Amino acid sequence: MKKYLYILLAVFTIISCKNEVKKQNGKLQIVTTTTMITDMVATIGGTKVDVKGLMGSGVDPHLYKASEGDVTKLFNADVIIYNGLHLEGKLEDIFEKMRKQQKKTIAVSDAIDKSGLIRSEYFASSYDPHIWFHIDYWKQATRFVIDELKKLDPKNAEYFEEKGQKYIERLTTLAKEVSEEIQVLPVEKRILVTAHDAFNYFGKLHNFEVVGLQGLSTATEAGVQDVQKLASFIIEKDIKAIFVESSVPKRTIEALQAAVQSKDHEVAIGGTLYSDALGDAGTEEGTYIGMYKYNVSTIVNALK
Repeated sequence: MKKYLYILLAVFTIISCKNEVKKQNGKLQIVTTTTMITDMVATIGGTKVDVKGLMGSGVDPHLYKASEGDVTKLFNADVIIYNGLHLEGKLEDIFEKMRKQQKKTIAVSDAIDKSGLIRSEYFASSYDPHIWFHIDYWKQATRFVIDELKKLDPKNAEYFEEKGQKYIERLTTLAKEVSEEIQVLPVEKRILVTAHDAFNYFGKLHNFEVVGLQGLSTATEAGVQDVQKLASFIIEKDIKAIFVESSVPKRTIEALQAAVQSKDHEVAIGGTLYSDALGDAGTEEGTYIGMYKYNVSTIVNALK
């Protein structure tokens, strides 16, 4: 990996004097990191951009390491759009070198006022990076990306504005729909137990108590005491279901279920939630809006 970083740095040093954005075939060449960002940017950019996402369905951004092919994609991009807040922790060195060589990088989390972020000691940024689960924050991130694309490609500014505004309207509709669906759950039943704390912004928006077995980062392993403590909490609160995550091995939740059962209590696995990645490309869950609807329906049906 260090070899690729040195190569990248050397190439950027050669071209650093040419800071203007260049386009191939009249289209911005954009590289994105997570599937949520890829979906957003592709929706806003439409036919006026080429978007290449580094991460696919089921990929854990906390642990993701760049391949040689990824480094090539990043070098060839006009702009790189990523989450920030140390979500892509193992790519931070690459992003830092790009910034030093004046490669255009955009962190969508820069759109969010720090006062609205959830503080976390688990990340170098000191904040929980899972901002996409707060729909209002994702709308702010969308607005931010629209404006950045308009600056980078003024000729297509009107196009980006129109596409972006339509997407923001769809996000507004999504927020209304899922809020109505969640209302069937009494507040005392809104306890969401998952593999790791990816859903705190979801909890903040929809009034859920969120408990993750592994903490905010999947790089943190859950110990036996963590499992036993959470098992006791589930029994005390009479929680009906706990949830697997698509980007986290299910063995952690299965171990938690077994710990609850060992105490002569039953808890169901309510289904698999999409947390750090969307579903398969080409499916409804492969879009941000489809993912969010699926998660809410899965949670409500299991807990009600």
